[in-house]
Amino acid sequence: MESIFRVWSDSFDEGAMIPEGYAYAKLDPMGREHTVPAGNRNPQIAWSNPPAGTQSLVVICQDHDVPQDFSMANREDAVIAEDAPRRDFFHWILVDIVPEEPCIDVGTLSKGVTPKGKKGPACANGMRQGLNDYTNFEKPEETGKHYGYDGPCPPWNDERMHRYVFTVYAVDFPLLPLSGSFTGPEVLEAMQGHILASASVSGLYTLNPKLVRK
Repeated sequence: MESIFRVWSDSFDEGAMIPEGYAYAKLDPMGREHTVPAGNRNPQIAWSNPPAGTQSLVVICQDHDVPQDFSMANREDAVIAEDAPRRDFFHWILVDIVPEEPCIDVGTLSKGVTPKGKKGPACANGMRQGLNDYTNFEKPEETGKHYGYDGPCPPWNDERMHRYVFTVYAVDFPLLPLSGSFTGPEVLEAMQGHILASASVSGLYTLNPKLVRK
């Protein structure tokens, strides 16, 4: 019987709330601000049974629930409706993972919010990290480039619970055929025709107090 490629996390259960230690922001426990910085540690992501021919693994985390019109975000005079148009947001792009590794451990690649973003693309054990979309949401010339993992930070006035999907791809090349800085869409394009298998684990997060209390 052929083994199934599996992905899971010991940091959160499938479909459950992601603990704030893995988020970019959390609700202010003192109530002075809407939000304050959170732990921003990368969660543990594990896998088993990559298929024959796998030469490396790729991890991508996306939020598919980011409002298309972000000008409405985090405003006292506005609410982002649950059915408002949405778009993708890349929170983590990690490539060149050797398939013999069993997991990415908690906090090994991100601990806390880094002003002006973490450095990259090179990181531990020969892996590389792409630019996440915090780079595009802010002004790179003023705030720097954001490599690697930066966790959930949905608008606090958004009526939709956000879902964060962590997908591991087994690919047939040892090194991603991209040099220098790269983004999530560029990685997805470079993997076309090279994906042997993929599997995902997902969690939920919100900064809307009304949804937190549900």
